[in-house]
Amino acid sequence: MTGAIAVLGLGEAGGALARDLTAAGAAVRGYDPAVAAPEGVVATRSEAEAADGADLVLSVNSASAAAGALEAGLAGLRTGAAWADLNTASPGTKRRLAAIAAGHGVPFADVAIMAPVPGRGLRVPMLATGDAAGTVAVTLNPFGAAVEVMAGEPGLAAERKLLRSVFFKGLSAAVVEALYAARAAGCEDWLRKVVTDELTAANASTVDRLVDGSHRHAVRRTAEMAAAAGMLGELGVRADVANAARDQLAHLGTVTDARPARPRDPLAGP
Repeated sequence: MTGAIAVLGLGEAGGALARDLTAAGAAVRGYDPAVAAPEGVVATRSEAEAADGADLVLSVNSASAAAGALEAGLAGLRTGAAWADLNTASPGTKRRLAAIAAGHGVPFADVAIMAPVPGRGLRVPMLATGDAAGTVAVTLNPFGAAVEVMAGEPGLAAERKLLRSVFFKGLSAAVVEALYAARAAGCEDWLRKVVTDELTAANASTVDRLVDGSHRHAVRRTAEMAAAAGMLGELGVRADVANAARDQLAHLGTVTDARPARPRDPLAGP
């Protein structure tokens, strides 16, 4: 590819990617209705103008703006140019975007940013799926990007990212809630050490222990987490995670098989 790279959305993530691409020697065109283009990035007045002359468009807006950005940018795309959506959106949204692109003959990639961009910039790990995934990797990686291509349709990269988010953001929420409560109880340093020790000691068997224990001891743990949520209320701390854990354990306690065989998931819908 010899054309420019367009970046739509020049906020924290998009701005960092655009700056790093420019610093690495790429010709970058940018558009954001609210944020000025970084130095070295050619500022444009619309999605279509940014896409005009670009061989690859990176949409780094938001999930709510993704479809609008694509529809607005299509008018400026040259034949053969590819569209990559880097927004954190559901797999279904990524598939709908891919269908819109396919309807206009535009190669599309679902690109999931797999770690925080600040501090990493263009080096942030990215996972790409869809018919333009290879194009994204071939275009960005020579400039220092870390795009991994995974075979499959758009939506699969988003699925991997959001599954990780369920784990990691859920873990973060539990740690924050527990430490707020420990601070209110006057023992934050003690609990911080408990959390650090548990995370440091984690290994491959930890996941099995967590899952098996939740099923096997669901009834007892439901009562335990009800008591924990009650304690947080007494401490004046929101018990969002404690209440959610109590409700999940209560549901698991109704499952006949304490350790259901895959692929049936006791948390799945009907």
